[in-house]
Amino acid sequence: MRSILLAAVALLAWPACAETDAELIARAHAIHDRTLTIDTHVDIPANFGSDAYDMMKPGPRGQQVHLPTMLEGGLDATFLIVFVGQGERSTWGYAKALSDAFVKFAAIHKVADATYHDKMELAYTAADVRRIYKSGKKVALIGVENGYPIGKDIRLLDQFYDYGARYFGEVHNGHNDLADSAQPDKRRNEAAEEHGGLSPLGKDVVRRLNELGIMVDVSHSSDKSTLEMARLSAAPIIASHSGVKGVFAHPRNLTDEGLLAIKKTGGVAQMIAFDDYLRAVAPEKTAEISALYKEYGLTQPGDLAKLPADALAAYDRKMSELELKWPRAGVRELIDHVDYAVKKAGIDTVGIASDFNGGGGIAGWNSAAETFNVTLEMVKRGYTEEQIAKIWGGNLLRVMERVEEHAAREKKKHK
Repeated sequence: MRSILLAAVALLAWPACAETDAELIARAHAIHDRTLTIDTHVDIPANFGSDAYDMMKPGPRGQQVHLPTMLEGGLDATFLIVFVGQGERSTWGYAKALSDAFVKFAAIHKVADATYHDKMELAYTAADVRRIYKSGKKVALIGVENGYPIGKDIRLLDQFYDYGARYFGEVHNGHNDLADSAQPDKRRNEAAEEHGGLSPLGKDVVRRLNELGIMVDVSHSSDKSTLEMARLSAAPIIASHSGVKGVFAHPRNLTDEGLLAIKKTGGVAQMIAFDDYLRAVAPEKTAEISALYKEYGLTQPGDLAKLPADALAAYDRKMSELELKWPRAGVRELIDHVDYAVKKAGIDTVGIASDFNGGGGIAGWNSAAETFNVTLEMVKRGYTEEQIAKIWGGNLLRVMERVEEHAAREKKKHK
């Protein structure tokens, strides 16, 4: 009888205690609205800041971040990326890459310092991020993906710092003069390794980044390169946009050893919203998408904007058909990587990145406008507001501060 009475009491109490779907969504919205959200990897094309990619006007498919979509989705800050793909290692190749990099630096400054300064401001420090966020503006930061543009001249890092670069990845797809890549360039018949990790110049780059106050980024680095950067860096390091091999063993994802090496430095690994890195993708899908890119001459971010209207419409139609045939990973798969990284390395070691405009975008988070859905999934899984705030930007800002502090100490030593 006593057990029956207890069961009856519990049943009567249940409706008062249970959270409805509407209440959960409302709670998630409240948390999202109070949280400073930072996306650490948003690619930009060479025409960024022009009429072809105006931050106030939604553009062609593939341009996933604009000020209106950031407002709609509650995305507060983005690292805009100065990326130049790996090319020929020659005087001409280095000069062209450096020129292309400075075009992107200039475009970011144009947007944040002039065109839309009333809506977005460029941050150089963690304190800047918090100040701009409190002002109600959106925050722009700059990251450099691929060290190829510096060629063999480490002095260029000082110029990149002055222009606002606050993280620097030594390598992209294909080895370069600094480091081995997680994905050797098959078109160039590259061997699995060239340097066995970092080159002597690549090691010097880590030290100079520490001295300047630029975060060392291991995304796209080989496993050996990642571990070597973690060992050499005197300041915390980051993976700006990576997954974890513990969930899906893609070459681009972090091993447990790499993840724990980042943790040991006090750094952070930003989990990436990129279909191919979240779970296994059918080879047929990869082949069909590659064929579509080849058909329309798409080789780098921004190429879509160059297509005539009729070609763009045809491309959109074909890509939509492919996505219906081969559905992408979604927000749940992204948070699976977050869950794994948190359990393996702790809540202070994990963050989030989209890789928008560079191949990123998943079901439920395919543009800045859908950013809330990421928070909602974390709330559903039981993450607290404090934990969500760390994942969405608190951890990254802590790393920035420690990198800044280390650089300040180094500058005092050399006065």
